[in-house]
Amino acid sequence: MDRSIYRFILRYSRRQQIFIVALTLASFPFLYYSLELPKQIVNDAIGGTDFPKSFFGIDLAQVPYLFALSGLFLALVFINGGFKYAVNVYKGQTGERMLRRLRYELYARVLRFPAPHFKKMSQGEIIPMITGEVEPLGGFIGDSFVLPIFQGGTLLVYIGFIFVQDPVLGAAAISLYPIQGYIIPRLQRRVNELGKQRVRTMRHLSDRIGESVSGIQEIHAYDTSNYHLADFAHRLGNIFDIRFEIYRRKFFIKFLNNFINQLTPFFFYAIGGYLVIKGRLDLGALVAVLAAYKDLAAPWKELLTYYQLREDSRIKYEQVIEQFQPAGMLGMDQLDGDETLDPLPDSLVFSNVVYAEYDSPPMVDGVSATLPLDRHVAILGDGDSGRDSFMMLAARLIRPTAGRIRLGGADYADLPEAVTGRAIGYVGPRSYLFTDTLGANLLYGLKHRPMAEPSYDEKRKAWRQNRIREAMSSGNIVYDVDADWVDYAAAGAESPEEMLPRVLAALAAVDLDQDVYRMGLNGTIEPQRNRALADKILEARKTVRARLTEDPEARELVEPFEADRYNTSATVAENLLFGTAVGPTFAHENLADHAYVRKVLADTGLTEDFLQMGAQVAETMIELFADLPPGHEFFEQFSFIGSEDLPDFQPLVAKVGREGVDGLKPEEKSRLMALPFKLIASRHRLGLLEEDMQQRLVEARRRFADGLPPDLRSCVEFFDPDSYNSAASIQDNILFGRIRYGRTGTADSIRSVVRVVMGEMDLRNAIIAVGLDHSVGVAGARMTAIQRQKTALARAILKRSAVLILNEATASLDGGSQARIHSRLREWADGRGLIWAPHRPSLARDFDDVIVLKAGRIAERGRFEELDREGSVLRELLQAE
Repeated sequence: MDRSIYRFILRYSRRQQIFIVALTLASFPFLYYSLELPKQIVNDAIGGTDFPKSFFGIDLAQVPYLFALSGLFLALVFINGGFKYAVNVYKGQTGERMLRRLRYELYARVLRFPAPHFKKMSQGEIIPMITGEVEPLGGFIGDSFVLPIFQGGTLLVYIGFIFVQDPVLGAAAISLYPIQGYIIPRLQRRVNELGKQRVRTMRHLSDRIGESVSGIQEIHAYDTSNYHLADFAHRLGNIFDIRFEIYRRKFFIKFLNNFINQLTPFFFYAIGGYLVIKGRLDLGALVAVLAAYKDLAAPWKELLTYYQLREDSRIKYEQVIEQFQPAGMLGMDQLDGDETLDPLPDSLVFSNVVYAEYDSPPMVDGVSATLPLDRHVAILGDGDSGRDSFMMLAARLIRPTAGRIRLGGADYADLPEAVTGRAIGYVGPRSYLFTDTLGANLLYGLKHRPMAEPSYDEKRKAWRQNRIREAMSSGNIVYDVDADWVDYAAAGAESPEEMLPRVLAALAAVDLDQDVYRMGLNGTIEPQRNRALADKILEARKTVRARLTEDPEARELVEPFEADRYNTSATVAENLLFGTAVGPTFAHENLADHAYVRKVLADTGLTEDFLQMGAQVAETMIELFADLPPGHEFFEQFSFIGSEDLPDFQPLVAKVGREGVDGLKPEEKSRLMALPFKLIASRHRLGLLEEDMQQRLVEARRRFADGLPPDLRSCVEFFDPDSYNSAASIQDNILFGRIRYGRTGTADSIRSVVRVVMGEMDLRNAIIAVGLDHSVGVAGARMTAIQRQKTALARAILKRSAVLILNEATASLDGGSQARIHSRLREWADGRGLIWAPHRPSLARDFDDVIVLKAGRIAERGRFEELDREGSVLRELLQAE
């Protein structure tokens, strides 16, 4: 990237900058005449005597002449405004395009960073540089040439006009500019240095925030919150000191600049007035000069601001570029190249390969070996053997610091990722999932290039074409993110419909299918888009209900929803709505504040009861949980009130005891009324939901449904035994009720019945397909570590790469899963290359070839039974296992 911001600007926007400058220069004649015209209006139209006067060849009397000149002045104002509008819009467009280009290039460089660089530079530093720090550069790039020319030219026009009126006034107008031009930049220099220091300090602060988010479990586990708060406060103090010094110096510069600017009007009034009194200057000229000077301050101020912005932008740009040019970056052609090797060569040759990070001792030290890519090879070694680095070198995730690796006749380090990313699969001990659905993460390894463009209507096509033009203008990639990126052929399929069986097989291979099945049961579908599945689930509802009814022991496991009966296994909120909330309007936590819900409670005489119940619930919670430490598991299991909110309810309960519920403020009543909505009669046996209260709530349910305003009907989907509830999960739709509390094994029994019915109706795969739409959360946070690792393995299987490299990929799994998955992966890799570094050396027993590393070198190589002898390194590893 260009080291200078001006080189960057000229390289990619030279033509646009020239056009903006030309447009600016064209505006100056109109600007000058707009200054001359007021003088002509005052002297010739208002104070003139020789009428009629000629105006563009037409003789006009005094009043028409005045109106004509005034109209011309208005037209010039419009023209000058039009020039400014056109210049500002075009320079804004140019600046935003360049900012888009800069961010794109910086992000592309992040993708090209060598892997070890991320150990020195955290995401807390990278993110603010690409997002926040370069943001001001967009405005500067648009102004870089046009602003000094426009404002400088405007300044010269004003000064030239003043000199034409009177040279003495002209000299007075510019007399203090040299002083400002000398003093202000020197004062600004220290402000720029402080700004540079502030940027560095903010990066470190961002880094600390990122560390705290990533290490939040350790912070709580070791009770180090106060230490981190102290560290954060110290860094905030440093930022405060820097920013305060910037403010102090910046506003002193502003004070000094304003004072100097006000000296010039003093000269005008004194000298100009004297000249008018002596008859050496007419009054119209003085008025025009004063008007011109009034506008003169603005361009001069803009020029001084521009100087400050230029220095700040230069520092920002240079600092950012400096951080985005590490040694050993991938070439851009390696990212976007589409070259492949078909067939893949049968060996990967290491020649005296050394790998070391920065000043550390080599982790791989002079390794020479040939790895067959059509056989199964196990790589063994302890934690200091360099095994992890060796595996990453084999996967081309890191590059040798010395020596060479060759794939066939090609240098492995120079091949495009189209070769290594498609022909070679890699799964490490910790795998990352992107914030998307589970299905999208499974298909992630098949998204190399768009395979089929989306179908657009004419309006959307025009929008897409404009997007392509803008992307090309900004140097961005023009691929459509809405295209179908999945390479179905690489997975052995010919269409999206053929992918599901392959996805199911991959999930089964890694023991993840049952987990995804459960996710599907807890997922939702839109019946309009999936009518066949919705109908089958309704049929399953009847079948499950019949099975439960037939079995005397299972008959009472589920309490069904019935319109005229209170469901004691559901919350008060569910009983009142008798349906599922759609959106936040009728979410449980919002019911107590909703005007319509409050009206229903009032109409049925339940308001006072809810307040009393809320007060009693709060009092009970305080008695039971007041002495428990914050975060205790009982709060989540049994309490309606969080540990942090419990102290707030203590004075509220005391107030009810003193004054009754009538003495509460409206917001206090809302807090108490929110508590009963969470009650479950069969679970929370507080004596608050007896049969009489249940019947009154059923009556309130009817009132709620019958009087629901039309604009709120879309906010709740009512329970209907003959309809699919799109807002409820598949499992809830099947059960159409709530599992009863207090019976051991009830949930397992119900799941067993549902599982059998799903199997008999051949719905299991359809449910798993719904589970593929499960959101994995930020970085897979909604999945367990084991589920994330199994997802990564399934993703590698779907990719069907010629060589699969597994680096302790099953270390986090339990013993039973390990054995099953190892066997299935070996079977899947039959006829393919498999390079595996198992976490237990005994797992390498059946491999074709075993390489044992020690201290970064190959200590032994051969078949397992040959190396398993007394005194061998392999025997030491087996004994340590």
